[in-house]
Amino acid sequence: MNLLLDTQALLWFILDDSRLSKKALNLILETKGFVLVSPASIWEIAIKISLGKYKLTGDFQQFWDNQFHINDLKLLPVSVAHVARIVNLPYHHRDPFDRLIIAQSLMEKIPVVSSDAMFDIYSGVDRIW
Repeated sequence: MNLLLDTQALLWFILDDSRLSKKALNLILETKGFVLVSPASIWEIAIKISLGKYKLTGDFQQFWDNQFHINDLKLLPVSVAHVARIVNLPYHHRDPFDRLIIAQSLMEKIPVVSSDAMFDIYSGVDRIW
């Protein structure tokens, strides 16, 4: 099974943060498929860093290149179809990054690892926490 991590789950996973649920951590570590990351998550983190809300030590790109390699993460490229899915997505969730992750989850039929219960409002989203 492939898994798509939302931004918070991604950060908690790579930082070994105890806020990541045990169930989510075990699924990420034991999945036989791919652990996928949306470019929306990397973009969101970049924005938070530029606003001073988050800090990384060292070079941003090198950090992520290392994390993708160390944790065997795969990037799920954003397609026009993913963005087009947002057009008809109900506006329950206002976060544009999460909306793209929701659209990717729906289009690719991939469960999303997220603590955000708002994902559950979207029919067809399989949220794991």
